Amino acid sequence: MTLEGSAYALGAGTIINAIATWKGAAFGIDLKTFSDVELSRDRTEVRGTIEGMPDGDTSLIEKSVSYVLEHFDINMGGIVRTRSEVPLASGLKSSSAAANATVLATLDAIGEEMEPLEAARLGVRAAKDAGVTITGAFDDACASFFGGYVVTDNREVELIKRTESNSDVLIFAPDVRSFSSNTNLSRSELIAPWVEIAYDLCLQGEYEKAMTLNGFLYCNALGFDTEPMLHALESGIQGVTLSGTGPSYVALVDKKNAAALKRAWGDYELSGTLINTKVNNNGASKL
Repeated sequence: MTLEGSAYALGAGTIINAIATWKGAAFGIDLKTFSDVELSRDRTEVRGTIEGMPDGDTSLIEKSVSYVLEHFDINMGGIVRTRSEVPLASGLKSSSAAANATVLATLDAIGEEMEPLEAARLGVRAAKDAGVTITGAFDDACASFFGGYVVTDNREVELIKRTESNSDVLIFAPDVRSFSSNTNLSRSELIAPWVEIAYDLCLQGEYEKAMTLNGFLYCNALGFDTEPMLHALESGIQGVTLSGTGPSYVALVDKKNAAALKRAWGDYELSGTLINTKVNNNGASKL
């Protein structure tokens, strides 16, 4: 007998990168990662594949399946396959999306339910154990799982606040990859007092100011160019930042300033892809 399940979760953009302080904020975007799980008692191991990355590290999605089965004391193995609209290793939370989608797909396969925050925490555990995150990325996990804007305490694994938004989003994803596990942690810690100021702005609902401050701080700490951010400000945009540990930049836009920013980012010397999307308030779902 084979059990099958499918689900998706969201990519996300940064408001506050949690690496410096373990306090973060992020927002779900309307780009999805899909996961399909097949389980059987005839299998003893979980094997994963990532579409478009035949040699990619599949430990995250394999652990996500295994931890759900372990939680319900189910002795099965199987196959997990993911495919994604989210550019990988671009700071757009592809790992959180893959973990959340796989947890939900496994629950779908076995016909079980899990309290949403508990499911998100299980994905965070898988991400930490797979070595793809420094802080556990609970902020990213919550944005990917619940959608909207989320503010979290990653050390306490606590969701502090969630609000919704109808904003459009413009993303510039350079043609390079940047893995969170390779981030210079010591330089990030130097900017912690100023990141705390940005986090306080989030708690006051000043998300655009918070993410722009976050962006200038982390671009300098991690060695990314601030020129794309300045182009955004020149285009009349209030909220723009380096997403995660880069290399992508995300901006909250409207139709008028989006056109100006597209032109500016399109002429930027670094090659990359422009992605039009929006804040997704609906979150992850089984299929």
